[in-house]
Amino acid sequence: MAEADFVGNDLAIAEQALAAYDLPPASTLTLLNLSENATYAVEEPGTGAKSILRVHRKNYHRRHEIESELDWLDALRRDSDLTVPVVVPARDGTRVVTIDDEDGPRHVVHFEMVDGVEPDEKTLTVQDFHTLGAITAALHDHSRAWQRPEGFGRFCWDWEHSLGATPRWGRWQDAVGVGEAETDVLTRAQQLLSRRLAEYGDGPDTFGLVHADLRLANLLVDGDTITVIDFDDCGFSWYFYDFGTAVSFFEDDPSVPEWQDAWVRGYRTRRSMSAADEAMLPSFVLLRRFLLLAWMGTHNHSRESQQMSITYAAGSAALAERYLMSNGLTLA
Repeated sequence: MAEADFVGNDLAIAEQALAAYDLPPASTLTLLNLSENATYAVEEPGTGAKSILRVHRKNYHRRHEIESELDWLDALRRDSDLTVPVVVPARDGTRVVTIDDEDGPRHVVHFEMVDGVEPDEKTLTVQDFHTLGAITAALHDHSRAWQRPEGFGRFCWDWEHSLGATPRWGRWQDAVGVGEAETDVLTRAQQLLSRRLAEYGDGPDTFGLVHADLRLANLLVDGDTITVIDFDDCGFSWYFYDFGTAVSFFEDDPSVPEWQDAWVRGYRTRRSMSAADEAMLPSFVLLRRFLLLAWMGTHNHSRESQQMSITYAAGSAALAERYLMSNGLTLA
C-alpha cells in the first residue's frame, strides 16, 4: 500500500474522530509522522491552540491494549518523577475513540501538546545518553514496583514474537538487500544471540514491562523538563532491551561503545546494573537491529525505511560479523 493510501484513509478516520472531542468544528489536522500509527497536530481556529491526535494502525493494537498503555501513563504521572504525555478524554469521558471503518474498527487517542524538541541525532553527546540511561532506570523502577490493573495486556517482545516463529514485525530474511551472503552471517549471529538470551534468562529480575522504543527521538526537551513520549510499543521484554532501542537505526556508529558507557553510568545513578546485565547490552543492540531490519521490510511507507533500507542490510551483516567474532561480547 502506498503512503498516499495510508494518509488518505487515516486522515478520514482522524476527521471523524474530531467530532468526539470538545474541539471547534473548524479545527485542522496536519500529519506529523507516519509509522505504526498516523500522528496529527490538531490546531484550533482563532486561538491556534494545538494538541495531538494519534490514529492507530489497523489490527496492530486491540482497544484494551491501548487502554493498558494509557493506564501506565496515568500511573507514571501519579507515582514517579517522570514527565509523560497527558491524554485528553473525549466528550463522553472515554480515553479511546473507536471509529467503525469499512475494514474494521480504528482506534484514536487525543493527547495534550508537549512542548520541546527532540535531541538532534547529528550532534548527540555522551550527556544525552547519560540522561537517557537515568530516565530508563526510573521507568524500570516504576515498572518493577507497579501493581498493574486487572486485565492489563500489552505486546510481548520475547524470542517467539521477535525472531521466532511468529515475528511481530515480519522476517528479517524478507528485507530489502538481504541476499545469500547477508543471510549466512545473520543466521549464524541469530543462533548465537538465541543462546545468549537463553543463558541470560527471562525471569522477573530480567524480564518485565518496558517502553520498548526508548530512544532519544522519543524525548522532548523543554528547558529543564524532559517528556518521555511514544509508549505505543510498550510491552513485556528483557529490561535491557531498552538499551538496544536507545541506538535504533545507528547501531553501527563508531561512538556507540562510548554512548553505551554513558548510558550505563546514567542508569546506575538511579538503580543497580549487574556485570551480567552490562555484558548483555551488545546482544540487545543486535536483537533490535534484527527487528528493525524486519520492520523496514514491512513498513516501506516509513521515513526511516525510505531513507535507509538500501544499506541497512549490509550494515546489519557487518554488525553481525563483529558480534560473532567477539562471541557476542561486543559489536565494536
